[in-house]
Amino acid sequence: MPSIDVYNVEGKKVSKVDLKEEIFGIDPNEAIVHSVLVNYLANQRQGTQSTKTRAEVRGGGKKPWRQKETGRARQGSIRATQWIKGGIALGPKPRSYTYRVNKKEKQLAIKSLLSSKVLENDLVVVDKFDFKEIKTKQMVNAMKNLKVEDKAFIVLPTNNETVQKSARNIENVKTGSVNTINVYDLLKYKKLVLTVDTIKKLEEVYA
Repeated sequence: MPSIDVYNVEGKKVSKVDLKEEIFGIDPNEAIVHSVLVNYLANQRQGTQSTKTRAEVRGGGKKPWRQKETGRARQGSIRATQWIKGGIALGPKPRSYTYRVNKKEKQLAIKSLLSSKVLENDLVVVDKFDFKEIKTKQMVNAMKNLKVEDKAFIVLPTNNETVQKSARNIENVKTGSVNTINVYDLLKYKKLVLTVDTIKKLEEVYA
């Protein structure tokens, strides 16, 4: 069972915490991580792109010239697909890109990334963020003390408005909770910051 040091927001070591092997100590499955990441990105697509067919473009009801004896190619409408400002043949229409991935695959991807953070020494554990007021400066100081100024993802056990609003204006720092954690944020942000309560909640959810 792996263990890791616990720090306070001043950057001082205060204790150690044991991590469950089946969540923080597995062999990362890169194929599953890739599969779940592609699914996440696909589900973020709006799918609102749209083009008009020749039936939807305004105008063109009248034949532009007679069929024969003009020396020009026959045309039925100036809104046909070959005309400038004409309709688009086989263009994109609004659609949903959403598809589902097995729940166990999602959980395996999360556990693989959590284990990767441990292996790469990119996991930082804090005893708690005990902020009395919403203030960006105190979060900036905490990030400096913990040495995670470059791309840090802070995961809280539940939503905490004081902590989340203190961090929202800091570049390359994002906050989330156990029930909103996803593969995209775990891959995007180099450092993962967890509280002791977050680890307990993760072990309850993913064990």
